[in-house]
Amino acid sequence: MSSTKSLTRRVLGSTAAKLGAAGGAVALGVTAAFAATAGASTASHAATTFSFKLVPSAGIAACLPHAGGSATITTGTLNDTMKVSLHGMPKNSNFDLFVIQLPNKPFGLSWYQSDIHAGDEGKGSATVRGIFDRETFSVSPGGTVTVAPTHQFHLGVWFNNPNLPFRLGCEPGATTPVITPFNGEQHAGIQVVNTSNFPDNAGPLSHVHR
Repeated sequence: MSSTKSLTRRVLGSTAAKLGAAGGAVALGVTAAFAATAGASTASHAATTFSFKLVPSAGIAACLPHAGGSATITTGTLNDTMKVSLHGMPKNSNFDLFVIQLPNKPFGLSWYQSDIHAGDEGKGSATVRGIFDRETFSVSPGGTVTVAPTHQFHLGVWFNNPNLPFRLGCEPGATTPVITPFNGEQHAGIQVVNTSNFPDNAGPLSHVHR
């Protein structure tokens, strides 16, 4: 009776060990497959970057000869990151960044992104997140205004204080500062840099693919 129990224990123990090993192999296989799938998913959404320059707006080179900027867009799975930098600006001055339909007047649909502060050296930058690629668009199916889906592929930056470009002589012939709606109070100055180095219908954001 005792030897029979001993044999039963050995058989059951051996079977359990085999099942445990098989289960472990299955678990490892599932883990490896999941990791491979996750890796493939990550690889399919690998980030890309696109960098470009911003150039002085019309008339700005005469009053700010070194004005300019640059931007780098890094794509992501759900949205993009864009860093915009300015240089050659008046020291300790403020600006407003917009994504716009057209680089020059009348600018078209415009989307307020961020303020940019230029410090003692006339340099400043801002980093924003959103959709900044060939899919960027605005639409209004109805309400106070109706707008068909319209892409915005350009960038523009405006003086936050309308008095500053006036004092710098950036508005020759003007007797009072030019007021534009390009800040949070809709009381901004003129545009300082833009992406008119790209065609109107093919702004830099149109070159970014996610």
